[in-house]
Amino acid sequence: QVQLVESGGGLVQAGGSLRLSCAASGRTFRYTMGWFRQAPGKEREFVASINWSGGSTYYADSVKGRFTISRDTVKNTVFLQMNRLKPEDTAVYYCAAANTVIQPITAPDYWGQGTQVTVAS
Repeated sequence: QVQLVESGGGLVQAGGSLRLSCAASGRTFRYTMGWFRQAPGKEREFVASINWSGGSTYYADSVKGRFTISRDTVKNTVFLQMNRLKPEDTAVYYCAAANTVIQPITAPDYWGQGTQVTVAS
């Protein structure tokens, strides 16, 4: 069984930065990992993903150039560094794991519980 636990959310001013972490337990070594987000009244949307080795990444156009996804395969942790944050980045951010090599992730096998990110204008 795979468990994903996010941390690092919070309140930040527009233009600021936050770093989200996702600690994974279980057999996720070959999994593609990623982040999704869901704003109030909107559908959950893909943000970024990274392959099992960390050598391949994929980003939504809305965050490209501002967010960076990375993973520590030894600690089984995935990170999302978010820079130049905008009010429209406000959402609950979810970590996801998918037993696939295809990016972007479209149908995760596992979800974390989510962490709130609020960007004040």
